[in-house]
Amino acid sequence: MLYHLFNYLHQFINIPGGRLFNYLTFRAAFGSILALTIGLFLGKYIIKKLQKLQIGEEIRNLGLEGQIQKKGTPTMGGIIILLSILIPTLLLADLTNIYTQLMIFSTIWLGILGYADDYIKVFKKDKEGLKGIFKIIGQVGLGLIVGFTVYFSDHVVVREKAVAATAIETGVKEKTHNAGGANSIYLGGKNIKCTKTTIPFFKNNEFDYKMLAPAGEHQQEWGWAIFILACIFIITAVSNGANLTDGMDGMLSGISIVIGATLGVLAYLSSNIVYADYLNIMYIPNSGDLFVFMSIFVGALIGFLWYNTYPAQVFMGDTGSLAIGGIIGVFCILIRKELLVPVLCGIFFVESLSVIMQTFYFKYTKRKYGQGRRIFKMSPLHHHFQKEGIPALITKPLQALPEAKIVTRFIIISIIVAIFSIVTLKLR
Repeated sequence: MLYHLFNYLHQFINIPGGRLFNYLTFRAAFGSILALTIGLFLGKYIIKKLQKLQIGEEIRNLGLEGQIQKKGTPTMGGIIILLSILIPTLLLADLTNIYTQLMIFSTIWLGILGYADDYIKVFKKDKEGLKGIFKIIGQVGLGLIVGFTVYFSDHVVVREKAVAATAIETGVKEKTHNAGGANSIYLGGKNIKCTKTTIPFFKNNEFDYKMLAPAGEHQQEWGWAIFILACIFIITAVSNGANLTDGMDGMLSGISIVIGATLGVLAYLSSNIVYADYLNIMYIPNSGDLFVFMSIFVGALIGFLWYNTYPAQVFMGDTGSLAIGGIIGVFCILIRKELLVPVLCGIFFVESLSVIMQTFYFKYTKRKYGQGRRIFKMSPLHHHFQKEGIPALITKPLQALPEAKIVTRFIIISIIVAIFSIVTLKLR
């Protein structure tokens, strides 16, 4: 709103500093600080409110170190994250931008889905929460909405590459947020609708989903169908992966800060024609506000981490975890970096994989030997390191590690894969 207000006033009144809101970097920095501040001050009030309403976490005794001490810790703290994201976004982002609209919608959609799950657990005293089928329907629904919006909206385009030429030679004037005089293979191109995405590690690094469709006159339409299915799968997988990772104080929020900062960098580069040209990555016109949104996202998580770090004063619950995963999944799709998810979101991927492997192996051995056996001492994977040695294929470490050490090491790993993800821009 402030963005639109200052742009409107600038047409009639020359307000000193009013044009600052036209700069992505200013709005991103201001938004991040504002989200952090809201998280710090609003968080304190919401935690007291949750305590007053006795909205505490129900803890099952699984024999994990420090587990029982967490009983009664307020949950549904994801409300802090959602408000810290939405308020600065509404104030500072371009609300007419289709990318901003999609991110706001995704945040609210999965926030409501997660809130419904937490509400059933806390107020209805049902430990199972929202039935899994309804979660999947919600996630699939969001995938369909995002996929069809990208398909039908004329504002979601990429710039087709053209033969290298200077702006003077092509006679094309490109509106960018940063001036640049470099020769650009994008300046002579045109905005197109396509199902292309970026492939990490490859020099000719664009993959078109229509390549997976049968050849023929309807190949492009089939390509869009495959793209929409990919949207559904990615959003569902990342959202559930984030939900599974949320099992220790500060772990999901800490890891998501690293992922968010990396995605912010990738969004900024993809929205800037000069950098996109230099790095030979896909240029996405009008996507600069995604950088603003992700900066706000990171600031909101830092503010929440103040209260969520060990020992946590509040848990985010599914209200936060489902929304965080969904935001990351949708964001990756919009900047055409979804194939980087297994690397950048490697922790989410491994956590989900550990649950799938554990469940499959337990059922298989139960059918074969009459008694289920385990690969890990406990799943998701982070609990494996928190459990004392019990019969399992993988027993090390024999002694349980302190929770704070496990969280710190997982965050360090996420930093390593984030750096590697950025390096893939040049490792081609």
